[in-house]
Amino acid sequence: MEVLQPVKEPKASTDAKVKRVMIIVSKATLDNVYASFILANGARMEGIEAELFFTFFGLEAITKDKLKHLSVATVGNPAMHIPTMLGGLPGMEAFATSMMKKEMEKLDIPPVDEFLEILAASGVKMWACRLAMDMFHLKQEDLIEDLEGVLTVGDFYNRAHGEGTHLMFI
Repeated sequence: MEVLQPVKEPKASTDAKVKRVMIIVSKATLDNVYASFILANGARMEGIEAELFFTFFGLEAITKDKLKHLSVATVGNPAMHIPTMLGGLPGMEAFATSMMKKEMEKLDIPPVDEFLEILAASGVKMWACRLAMDMFHLKQEDLIEDLEGVLTVGDFYNRAHGEGTHLMFI
């Protein structure tokens, strides 16, 4: 068996370092939301600015009456390693969601509502997409209080200026 060696980090000048991450959250499946939150939280822990832009179905992650009911997508998710037909069976999505939540709880990963509070307290700026809000007939009061506000896509891109800013789409 081959032993893997640690990867050596490339030498980078201080100008080339990541200074800000702008994460676009487009889906509110539990796995996508947690991936976004963990990336934003990790950035803050490294002293990197982080912003989350919730658009389309990603808005459910910050909608007060929906954020506690996010689930794992079992149909069309190749990482589930189950046939699509099985993923569509009644109760399969609830079962997979329950299993994932149990595993996250073992790792002391907070539930979505608590994680949002942690992100806000750490300085992560969170924004809702104006177009998606209009499309889904949402008002700002439908969303969490820790939201910075509502932006158009153009406003979001204008915030992404500057060297060392990285955009991620999840």
